[in-house]
Amino acid sequence: MKNKWKALSMIVAAATLLPALTGCGGDVQAAANSPGGEDGVFTIAYAPNESTTQSADARNGLAKDLGEFLGCEVEEIQASDYNAIIEALRTGSADMAYMGSQAMALGVERTDLEPIVMKAEEGDPEKAIYHSVLITSSANDDINTIEDIRGKTMAFVDPDSTSGNLVPTAEIIQAFPDEDLDSEVLHTNGSFFEAVSFSGSHQAGLQAVIKGDVDVAPISDQILASEIAHGNAAEGDVKIIHESGAIPTEAMVVAEHVTEETREKLTEFLISYDNEQYFTDVIKVPGARFVECDMSDYEDIIELNQIINQF
Repeated sequence: MKNKWKALSMIVAAATLLPALTGCGGDVQAAANSPGGEDGVFTIAYAPNESTTQSADARNGLAKDLGEFLGCEVEEIQASDYNAIIEALRTGSADMAYMGSQAMALGVERTDLEPIVMKAEEGDPEKAIYHSVLITSSANDDINTIEDIRGKTMAFVDPDSTSGNLVPTAEIIQAFPDEDLDSEVLHTNGSFFEAVSFSGSHQAGLQAVIKGDVDVAPISDQILASEIAHGNAAEGDVKIIHESGAIPTEAMVVAEHVTEETREKLTEFLISYDNEQYFTDVIKVPGARFVECDMSDYEDIIELNQIINQF
């Protein structure tokens, strides 16, 4: 009998604990499904181009505003490069990131990321484009067109930069159709260029040209305009020797683990966000706003990336 009551008491205790355990499980599940995930923090990753001293307050402003909208803490982090951003999205270290189309093209090879909004001048979807320009010092009389860059020193931006590497690589190959050029040749010292390097950011490449450390560098035309507007370069410091065709603008992309409900909330917030300081200092286009987008907006760049890098 004693053993019988002991067994019964164990059953009652288990039954008493079951609702509590179920409640805990529900709390854990609710936390996992919240915008901030299990740790309660929603994380946005930016590349060095958007992580300048001038942009810090504006980035923090968006994090605060988005946090109030989502009802959770939002933090922004600076990644060392686009590859690090992709890895952060893949592993769950970041939930959303701001990136260009080549980084997106590389990212889809490794994780199921999704663009939800892209920047557009004046909030006009027809103006959701920009250009890559090749610049040299205004004092350099030997370089006036793209045909003059052979044998010079070049500083691309980052292997995963659209306007700082992919597009200028394609433009140079197209400008020299009889040279049998490819990406490897253009990125090897002494092959086409006397020396070739990566500056790490558009801003660093611009300063390298101004200081005479390199002869040529590609840069986003919007970042160039922003650097001049902020007094980091004078309009007469450099000259543009080539401009690319239209490139789809950078986008906010979300990681695979972000729920559909959160994606809808993020889209709602971003397309209505009108903090001018953010668009001037972080997005680098005064008066710009976010407009909705999807992966189809980036198909041409993804295909170009596959051709240039022979995926």
